[in-house]
Amino acid sequence: MKPSATSSLTILNVFIIFLAFIPFSSSYLLPPSVLGSAIVHQNYTAISSFRVLNRRGLIQCPHPSPYVRINVSSENSLLSDNEYVNVTVSGVFLPSDDDWVAMISPSDSDVKSCPLKKSRYVQTGDLSKLPLLCHYPVKAQYVSNDPDYLKCTKQEYKKYNNTNCEVSACSGTISFHVINIRTDIEFVFFSGGFETPCILTSSGPMKFSNPNQPLRGHISSIDSTATSMRLTWVSGSEETQQVQYGDGETLTSTAKTFSQDDMCTSVLPSPAKDFGWHDPGYIHSAVMTGLRPSTTYSYRYGSDSVGWSDKIQFRTPPAGGSDELKFLAFGDMGKAPLDPSVEHYIQPGSLSVIKAVTDEVKSGNVDSIFHIGDISYATGFLVEWDFFLHLISPMASQVSYMTAIGNHERYYIGSGSVYITPDSGGECGVPYETYFPMPTPAKDEPWYSIEQGSIHFTVISTEHDWTENSEQYEWMTKDMGSVDRSKTPWLIFTGHRPMYSSSTNRLFNLDDRFSKAVEPLLLQHKVDLALFGHVHNYERTCSVYQSNCLAMPTKDRNGIDTYDHSNYSAPVQAVIGMAGFSLTKFSKNPGSWSLTRISDFGYLRGHATKEDINLEFVNANTRQVQDSFRITKRQNR
Repeated sequence: MKPSATSSLTILNVFIIFLAFIPFSSSYLLPPSVLGSAIVHQNYTAISSFRVLNRRGLIQCPHPSPYVRINVSSENSLLSDNEYVNVTVSGVFLPSDDDWVAMISPSDSDVKSCPLKKSRYVQTGDLSKLPLLCHYPVKAQYVSNDPDYLKCTKQEYKKYNNTNCEVSACSGTISFHVINIRTDIEFVFFSGGFETPCILTSSGPMKFSNPNQPLRGHISSIDSTATSMRLTWVSGSEETQQVQYGDGETLTSTAKTFSQDDMCTSVLPSPAKDFGWHDPGYIHSAVMTGLRPSTTYSYRYGSDSVGWSDKIQFRTPPAGGSDELKFLAFGDMGKAPLDPSVEHYIQPGSLSVIKAVTDEVKSGNVDSIFHIGDISYATGFLVEWDFFLHLISPMASQVSYMTAIGNHERYYIGSGSVYITPDSGGECGVPYETYFPMPTPAKDEPWYSIEQGSIHFTVISTEHDWTENSEQYEWMTKDMGSVDRSKTPWLIFTGHRPMYSSSTNRLFNLDDRFSKAVEPLLLQHKVDLALFGHVHNYERTCSVYQSNCLAMPTKDRNGIDTYDHSNYSAPVQAVIGMAGFSLTKFSKNPGSWSLTRISDFGYLRGHATKEDINLEFVNANTRQVQDSFRITKRQNR
């Protein structure tokens, strides 16, 4: 951390405390130029009217109808693990496009103002109002999503004088996608939009049929032998559970969890520590051993007392040193709702990418997946992890799903991160490391290497100290220096923040200190390909070092750019942060090192043998290959 950043942070914290106790009127808004914390958070958390809902004052609804009701219809009396429920509001005199319904969890959350917590909301921006909810809504929809609502097509007669209707009212029905998040939920009917909300009525608590159900299993590699695989899943129960796999093998799980006390904060409680908190249940883990590389097995997880998952087939990756590997890679995926809801944070391209990658996995042509940072974008709103894990489960449960930590998993002010932005919302890597245990050296040291097929992957954290002589720097030097290139001829370096980008978004300004410290290591250890996320587009370079092209690719007989690393010059670098977050535009004057630039949602597909690596950028919507390149070398370096 720069000394200037530290001093600025101290001044900001003192200013925040001072502001917290100033009595602002409900009509007065501090300008962003004055409110330091609002500037920081608005720049880094894409504030929208729904995302600042917890800062709004709760007013009385004017002239509410005495007939207003909300009804939730489900297939069963208790909610299942994954279903759509219809929420109907009725008895409304004057339907408005400001009427909306929120899904609240847990159901006993306070849906009135929390005046004693005013100071806690300072660091998220708006000081002019007391917060609306002590616990943030999971998702919400405007009732006008039912086109008949505003037209009052579904008119009801509520009061008669003899046979003549004296009072009529309107109704509307909207559908919510609900998954098992272990705690009771409640649907609350609001008017006034997200800016001036007021409560009309609520549904009362709704329970899940089995809050302890084992769910959302995903697998990952623990070493380069491919003879053991880790399975991780979520349950509402701490009770010991099992994995049954292969030919009748059974393993017992270990369970972990985390609490609000584990979330980090600065001067004031972070979202993860306060209004964004949701109980994560228990994260179970077990390592399946005695496996063979490149082999298909089946498993299920759970217990007789809490229930069992469906039986799932998975395939182990090829062992390090074997000839062939087929992998997919991307960054910055996140999630989006499967219904028309608005949520805390939505990554619009994530669903198309998840669908395309899942289809690739089902085809049997994928050995492993690498997700290099910005995983769920929960950013302190913990229920978002459940929705993300639900979405990726079809693919992550079948092949090795390896991850790297990003700024939205680790950063928070005063947490010891390299930077001081509030991107993790106070999570500071705790949920990430619990949900995605990688073969790392120790807690909060999220760097590791793994060999699969002919590739050695070096996975680092751009969020932790990478400066010369730091622990991570020494690890990088030792790891890349120990690669046996006769066994794994290819060295791929991955981390979240890139060294090169032609993005026009100032939030993605590159850190020259990172390039200055780490780029020489890539050249020294003859890294073939460096993959990064963070910037939300796709960009490929020449063989680049210190912004200079030391070599250019040539076209092969199929017209594909080919980098010959038989006479190594410098790494090829690629930004692949186009898996979900809103796309970023490119500069009209990119650097000479930038060869290909694509701003579409997609992922990188790789096929490596010991002779070459073929790589393709796949557009997730069209499934078309939009960029292809190869790296080749003779086996004797």
